[in-house]
Amino acid sequence: MFGKRDATAQRPEPKLAPAPASATPAHRPAARTEAPAASPPAAKPAAPIGPKPAPKVKPVATTADTKRTDEYYAIKTTIFNALIDTIDLGALAQLDNETAAEEIRDIVTEIISIKNVAMSIAEQERLLQDICNDVLGYGPLEPLLERDDIADIMVNGAGDVFIEVAGRVEKTNIRFRDNGQLMNICQRIVSQVGRRVDESSPICDARLADGSRVNVIAPPLALDGPTLTIRKFKKDKLRMQDLVDFGSITQEGAKVLSIIGTSRCNVLISGGTGSGKTTLLNCLTAFISEDERIITCEDAAELQLQQPHVVRLETRPKNLEGSGEVTMRDLVKNCLRMRPERIIVGEVRGPEAFDLLQAMNTGHDGSMGTLHANSPREGLSRLESMITMGGYSLPSKTIREMISGSIDVVIQASRMRDGSRKITHITEVMGMEGDVIITQDLFVYEMDGEDAEGRIFGKHKSTGIARPRFWDRARYYGLERELAAALDAAED
Repeated sequence: MFGKRDATAQRPEPKLAPAPASATPAHRPAARTEAPAASPPAAKPAAPIGPKPAPKVKPVATTADTKRTDEYYAIKTTIFNALIDTIDLGALAQLDNETAAEEIRDIVTEIISIKNVAMSIAEQERLLQDICNDVLGYGPLEPLLERDDIADIMVNGAGDVFIEVAGRVEKTNIRFRDNGQLMNICQRIVSQVGRRVDESSPICDARLADGSRVNVIAPPLALDGPTLTIRKFKKDKLRMQDLVDFGSITQEGAKVLSIIGTSRCNVLISGGTGSGKTTLLNCLTAFISEDERIITCEDAAELQLQQPHVVRLETRPKNLEGSGEVTMRDLVKNCLRMRPERIIVGEVRGPEAFDLLQAMNTGHDGSMGTLHANSPREGLSRLESMITMGGYSLPSKTIREMISGSIDVVIQASRMRDGSRKITHITEVMGMEGDVIITQDLFVYEMDGEDAEGRIFGKHKSTGIARPRFWDRARYYGLERELAAALDAAED
């Protein structure tokens, strides 16, 4: 099929030194031709909770990593270039990835034999895997994307790759050939969702096929080379019980959250970066009835709803001519014409806050959204600021009345200094008293200290509220007894 393979034996054998970078052919999704880069095998997974503190950020090295020397990269570059000269890229693009990988491995094995490269079986297997990743996948990122214990991948230029495992940031020994290779991989990722990143459009949000969130910022804004950040999703979707097992919330608190989700309370999830807002939102949506029509609005689609009747909407940036942009506000406004029963906004960050509150206030109970804030009250203040910055000339009291009449519950998620994630507040919005929004806490997390290994310990406590404001709503859905039992158990 590839037809050019015999040519390998007839070309003079090049020295095992880095070959000059050849022009990269235009790739198709099934056959990618990235310049070579190193890719270590997956390290052993870390425990999901109770992370031990690391004194400093240090490289994560394995035996395989230490063997990837400059000589290894030189050999790999030469073999990779010989592969590109030999292989028929047009035919390769017609194959599925598994078949294409087998063809690539066969040709690379033949090239190694012709060039009499002295490699052990283990080294040859690593080389084969690295080259397959470069041609068919995302190069050095592939083994990191395969690991389920990694929460974030952070690439700060070609030579610095960091990961977050169990709440701790660690530096890896992974590297890219140069910033050009890293930029090509960034373009490959964003092109899969119809977006672009270059000097004229240096900032881009995108996603991987599994829903992992991707952000790219390229030169000239990023001074030390392209910066790529990937927020990975676990292959196994987390449930509320998993949050209980991780110590993020108590069993009683989880029960209250399930009742909040089932009884169609309007929920705002507040938290800092990396605090677990999206994970918590995913867990809450599990309590939505399967016969409800749900519409999600996101900048990069990452929510993983399991209900059968879900419409997923995603914003769109401007095109090359500077037109065609679809904003989050456009999506939220359009939702109201789509007969939604619940509207879920991945992240509220601008004037769409006004439209979401209007939706919550006009029969779309059970809608949810997240935003960045450090406390429930700060989250409500940020909503007010977003509406004001959106150009609405409304009195502050009117905006606050709209917020208090729309939001039923604010849930605060926090990332503690030991890397663990906790739900620190479950707070009700009670209404207005004068010009002030009144709230009351149902559950709070109180930190007692930290152990000898630096892990924070504390407890979730009920504040003793026997009949929360959404009691009548819970009773409407026949859940008042379960709510009362959960609140009683939490006091004990």
